[in-house]
Amino acid sequence: MQDFPIVCIGGASADLDAYTRLLLKLPPDLGIAIVIVNHLSPVPELLLEILRSRTKMPVELITDGMRVRPNRVYIDRGERDLHILNGEFRLRPISKPTGWPDVITVFLRSLTRHWKGQLIAVIYSGYDGDGAAALRDFKAVGGITIARNPETAGQPDMPLSAIASGYVDFILPIEGIAEEIERVALSLRKTKLSEEHATTDRHNAPAIANETGANRRYKS
Repeated sequence: MQDFPIVCIGGASADLDAYTRLLLKLPPDLGIAIVIVNHLSPVPELLLEILRSRTKMPVELITDGMRVRPNRVYIDRGERDLHILNGEFRLRPISKPTGWPDVITVFLRSLTRHWKGQLIAVIYSGYDGDGAAALRDFKAVGGITIARNPETAGQPDMPLSAIASGYVDFILPIEGIAEEIERVALSLRKTKLSEEHATTDRHNAPAIANETGANRRYKS
């Protein structure tokens, strides 16, 4: 199934506490997959160690071919381009070997092409402007885009670049980002349950009609 939401949190800073604060404010059973793409070594390994001891969600470093599942946190090392295909992570040789990496942009664009569920992009904190170039395409497929308030970011270049693109839906502090992610996830869950109930009612309608007709014939 590829119908659950994916939240990509893109950054390039060593503000480990900011990631921890965000995840601790999210319920562990929202039905979403969280993918952290941070290309500042050794942040991914440090995050793995910290988050595994602080969050109730399973936390894993991404490997090639790993299946994407809800209610999990995935951390990308940022050493290779990250893609998604047929519900799995795919790691490919980095396409921009010089200058500032664009691994966040690459992953966001891959999501727009190969994921059917709701998409949420969070541009968190870091130097340069990775991620901003993908936001237009991201919104075009119904994705929700969030930039962390630059005034609260240790390195504001990335959220500022995202905002300057003109394709950011929300500019929020950490607490607001968590609230928006939870709001979207709960809204989608409510909509899915309503659709399932409607489908069940449609399937049951012929049986109810037949039973009613039979009762009427019996009474007459």
